[in-house]
Amino acid sequence: MAFLTDRKRASGMGSAKSGAEHHWNMIVSSAALLILVPLFVFTFGPMLGQPHEVVAEYFSRPFPAILTGLTITAGFIHFKNGAQVAIEDYTHGLTRNILIIAVTCISYAAIATGLFALARMAL
Repeated sequence: MAFLTDRKRASGMGSAKSGAEHHWNMIVSSAALLILVPLFVFTFGPMLGQPHEVVAEYFSRPFPAILTGLTITAGFIHFKNGAQVAIEDYTHGLTRNILIIAVTCISYAAIATGLFALARMAL
């Protein structure tokens, strides 16, 4: 028979102290994407099927380039945070840590690749 109090039994199994911050980050990125994605679709849509020179000239202007960069960044940060929640919910132990690191690396690599491609096209 163990003489543990309820507090002692729950110690180490509670909050990680970052749930509210993570939730707030998801809300902010969702709100940003709610504005950015429709703007991006209406900005990017007319360029579909155009020759490379026309697209490069179009994305060399500040508004389309900045809007595209913000959409890429906010989208992949939101993806990283959402995937991290799913991984935390359904995996445990070393697998959890490896998957979170992998998703984070993939997300930041995708952001870097997208911004690099945008910079190459705009400059």
